[in-house]
Amino acid sequence: MRADRIFLYGAAAGLIGDRLLGDPRRGHPVAAFGRVAGAVERALWRDHRGRGVLHAAVCAGGAVAAAALAAHAVRRSPTASVALTAAATWAVVGGTTLGREAAAIGDALAAGDVEAARERLPHLCGRDPQALNEQQIARAVVESVAENTSDAVVGALVWGAVAGVPGLVGFRAVNTLDAMVGHKSPRHRRYGWASARLDDVAGWPGARLTAVLAAVCGPDPRGAVRAWRADAGKHPSPNAGPVEASFAGALGVRLGGTLSYGGRVEHRPVLGGTGRAVQFGDIERAVRLSRRVGAAALVVCTGARLAAGALKRRRT
Repeated sequence: MRADRIFLYGAAAGLIGDRLLGDPRRGHPVAAFGRVAGAVERALWRDHRGRGVLHAAVCAGGAVAAAALAAHAVRRSPTASVALTAAATWAVVGGTTLGREAAAIGDALAAGDVEAARERLPHLCGRDPQALNEQQIARAVVESVAENTSDAVVGALVWGAVAGVPGLVGFRAVNTLDAMVGHKSPRHRRYGWASARLDDVAGWPGARLTAVLAAVCGPDPRGAVRAWRADAGKHPSPNAGPVEASFAGALGVRLGGTLSYGGRVEHRPVLGGTGRAVQFGDIERAVRLSRRVGAAALVVCTGARLAAGALKRRRT
């Protein structure tokens, strides 16, 4: 079986597995990688960029190497190759868990239980929940759904289409390292620089595809494009900006504004400035849009892989 068809069948099976099962409650491969990366950090940490570069190389490079060895080991068996691709896809994407966590917070807000919503918010993002009111919690959830649609689904499929199982695993490794050390805390300002920049590079194509698909699949394509063009560049993240702006425009809401992370207050620009304030009902709308974007990304990425394979065969 050709490599392009292996990716098609494997990625589709992996996304179906995620849709039916979600993330495992115990023994998640990404959590295991996080524990290893934490141990590497404890061994290597110095307040120096060079040590951070070594940390990123060891962790992300090791994950890619392990995935490449696994793919090489099953290369002669199409069935095993499809199964490995499916398992890797299921392990690295997180669309179903993302939707469930967002929906649970939305249900709590709909029931008027703001305290329950605050308790669940850390499962989804790193905001300080006690500093947020109902509207701010809803806004934080919609922003997290938008950004994680790119980070947890689309970006992984893009790199899977490019490099198969090593691409899937490598993207998730880089994204996990950024979440662990890529923030601007005193400990990680220098040490996490390499992981943060690597994540910016790895996330660039997936973020743009996510923004395009949010416009195509959303209820207001023109609004999505308009918000993307007007507001994305104002965001401090080169990848979160297009995604959040496109979601804001597609849903007709305003995102951004004052945020609080770990006691640090940030004043971010407003995205989708012509929209209304986020309401708890918009969480469900954002989740539905996220699911449509993930499904469309599978079609685009597998189609691109098939087209590239056909072009290569014609040339040879």
